This record gives sequence, structure tokens and C-alpha cells, in this order.
Amino acid sequence: MPLALDSAFGEVLGDNVLAILAYAGVGLILFVVGFYAVDLATPGRLVSVIRHDRNPNASLLAAAGMAAVGVIVSASIYATDAALTEGLLATAVYGLVGIVAQIVAMIVFNLLIGLKIKDLCHEERLQPGTWMLAVTYLMIGLVTALAVI
Repeated sequence: MPLALDSAFGEVLGDNVLAILAYAGVGLILFVVGFYAVDLATPGRLVSVIRHDRNPNASLLAAAGMAAVGVIVSASIYATDAALTEGLLATAVYGLVGIVAQIVAMIVFNLLIGLKIKDLCHEERLQPGTWMLAVTYLMIGLVTALAVI
């Protein structure tokens, strides 16, 4: 006897797959916005410094910034319990506000501690200050994400 799926189950499954794709689309847009926001907060063009100069300091700072954006976007999705359209809109707004808060906090923190990101991004070897900034960026992202929730 062939396995028959309940039509209500199939409808719910289809709706959930569409919701996943929609949230993934919003998340991708926020990641792109987040990358360019991190790029603006970092002296020089990150893509160029990473791709052409193969700089490990710029790579680590960009990766930490993107991981922080990922945490913020994930929290934004988690915080929305509304219907799909409202949830997508709330995720976009929370995500953008979180990205802005992260970038402002990164700039302020960098000014306070006095590390020059531009100098770090021109060093050929991975620097201890880069590790500290990378972890700081992740923590700022986590704090921002928890504020969203």
C-alpha cells in the first residue's frame, strides 16, 4: 500500500519551505548589507585587501563582523513570531537596526582602545590586536542580538 500524505500536512510542509526560502532571502540581503557596513567601518576596501593582498588581519576582522551579523540576523528571525509577511518585515527592520548598532559600537570601541584598524590591515602577519578586535566584534554582535530578542 503506497504511503499517502495528508493534504493538510503537505500544505503546512509547502508553506514552511516557502517561509524558509523567504527568510533565507532576507537573511542574504542583510548579510550583504552587513558586509558593506563592516567594509565602511574598516579603512580600505575589504574585498581588495582580502582578495588581492590576502591579508589575514582584514580577513579575520571581516569574518568576525560577518559572524556577528549572522548572530544578529538569527536573533531577528527568532524574535519574530508574527505571520510570514510581518515576520519578514520585522526581521529586516531588526536586522538593519542591529547592523547599525554593531557598526556604531565597533567604531566607538575602536576609538576608545586606540587600535588603528588601517595599520592592522596592512600588517602581513596576524596581529594580537586583530584577535582582540575580532572577539570584540563577535561580542558586540551577541549583545546586539540579545537586545533584539
